[in-house]
Amino acid sequence: MERTLSIIKPDGIRKNIVGEVIRRFEAAGLRVAAAKKIMMSKDTAAGFYAVHKGKFFYDELVEFMSSGPVLVMVLEGENAIALNRKLMGATNFKEAEPGTIRADFAESIQFNVVHGSDAPDTAAFEIAYFFSASEIY
Repeated sequence: MERTLSIIKPDGIRKNIVGEVIRRFEAAGLRVAAAKKIMMSKDTAAGFYAVHKGKFFYDELVEFMSSGPVLVMVLEGENAIALNRKLMGATNFKEAEPGTIRADFAESIQFNVVHGSDAPDTAAFEIAYFFSASEIY
């Protein structure tokens, strides 16, 4: 059993596709172990994406992620990280496989609806950033 962090970004919330995104995760065998809708402050977004600080997209990413509510979730299942990334599709929605979340709903590389952890160590950091152990069931 593996856990990963998933975020439905502000554009996904605005599009009212939360249920569809969760449906796809569950249909693929992932279980939502924790979820909460939050409004990230700029400081929270900056800390979460600190690994990207100094990159050309960092400031826009922090601004975007603090522009509206997000749904943060802990997903669990066998090979949850890889499965979540497969369901999301490539970061560049133009390169995403048909039927993936980003291929179906993204508008740009930045407005690409979802975030998912990319490795076990990243998942551990990201989950702990938003959830205490007592919030995950």
